Amino acid sequence: MQTFEHAVYVVNGNMDNDQLERELGQTLPKLAASIKQLEVKQTKDLEELVSYSREVAGHVDLLIIHGGDGTIHQVINAIASLPKRPKVAIIPGGTCNDFSRMLGLPQNLGKAAAAIAGGKTASIDIGQYEDSYFLNFWGVGLIADASNNIDEDQKSRLGVLSYFISTLKTVNQAEPFSYEMEVDGEKLAGEAVMILVMNGRFIGTREFAGSNIRPDDGKLHVIFVKNSNLTSFKELLQMKQDKTVLSDLTEVGIQEAEKIRFLSPAGKPIDMDGEIYQETSGEVKILPGHLEMIIGE
Repeated sequence: MQTFEHAVYVVNGNMDNDQLERELGQTLPKLAASIKQLEVKQTKDLEELVSYSREVAGHVDLLIIHGGDGTIHQVINAIASLPKRPKVAIIPGGTCNDFSRMLGLPQNLGKAAAAIAGGKTASIDIGQYEDSYFLNFWGVGLIADASNNIDEDQKSRLGVLSYFISTLKTVNQAEPFSYEMEVDGEKLAGEAVMILVMNGRFIGTREFAGSNIRPDDGKLHVIFVKNSNLTSFKELLQMKQDKTVLSDLTEVGIQEAEKIRFLSPAGKPIDMDGEIYQETSGEVKILPGHLEMIIGE
């Protein structure tokens, strides 16, 4: 078991006191055994959590983030450019927790804390898009439209189901768009309803990409989805099966890359780790082993 000298545990204080007390009760006792100095910072909102994480990042051995994919995304963007970065651990406290799944962390809070206490780490790649960063995916087309269409009230009531409802609504409106890009210097053009650049392989809790996609392989994986039909979604799900021959797929294409330059379309909304950005054209690249993160089995 690895012992950490100094760790900070950041948690967004927007949850009610009973929930916060209950969740910290599941995690703190498991963490205390392997951390000599453990500070807990309850922030008043996400903005303060992100600001505080950046402030302490250069002074601690371990930064523990209690939150969902959106919170993780914001904190990673706050610390990724720093010259000195701590090891990072995730307590999965969101709706989907996709990247914690990719790291093999249990979704039960107590078990996730126990895995963190175990201290098993790996050098994890992250993606960079212009001045922003992503852990899990960069996407344009259907994925961004579905995120934009999520009903926040429905999300709070239905959780993961709200993502599937939004996707079903969006599929009926999806229109193919023309694209031009350079993938490691090779020019590509065509039509698609969705383009994903994957570092992880989970979206909306669903694993739809095979085990050849890893966050420590020094590669991004560009996935092209040509149409919003049943065949496309069937092939997306087939990709996670190791026996699938990717070259046999007709509606979905996949290509490894280290650098992707998007030439067109310009101005189309993009989705990074579930957060919406408004400019498409630009460069996406991999930063190999950029973060040391706690992983599960």
